[in-house]
Amino acid sequence: MPAHPPASRPSGFLHLLGRHSRPLDPEEEHVLDRMQERLPISRDAADVADERATLGDRLADRVAAIGGSWGFIIAFTVVLLGWMLLNSDVLSHWGLSFDPYPYIFLNLMLSTLAAIQAPVIMMSQNRQAAKDRLAASLDYEVNLRTELEILRLHEKLDVAIAERLDRLIAAVEQRS
Repeated sequence: MPAHPPASRPSGFLHLLGRHSRPLDPEEEHVLDRMQERLPISRDAADVADERATLGDRLADRVAAIGGSWGFIIAFTVVLLGWMLLNSDVLSHWGLSFDPYPYIFLNLMLSTLAAIQAPVIMMSQNRQAAKDRLAASLDYEVNLRTELEILRLHEKLDVAIAERLDRLIAAVEQRS
């Protein structure tokens, strides 16, 4: 977004913001640009975040969604119980159990899964925090735009009322 010097903005916008001594924030710049162009300001934070997401971001979100679901927990429990049952009872009858009790290979696989899954879930949490910050920024822009539009309407109403009062006073003075 290009930064506009205060001189290029209509004085009403900067007056409404009350910012004359310090530069505008990027959100304020965006709001003023959209107001000047008479375009809407609201955007869906999820859509904006999805546009900015990389393949790794989307993959982390998907892994976290699957790994944090009841379906995963139930399926994983069934697999673990099946592994233990298979290596304790079924295959041990023929001497073919490949990971007998205390299931050292299973423990290695579980540790590896946890070592990979934890950072991926943290990446997803970081992405969610970034989405939340983006949503807050977009909400701020909408709120600022709304506040500025209300202030402009108040100023217009104040001017209209003052002009009407001036006309009424002039009409009363002419009659007297």
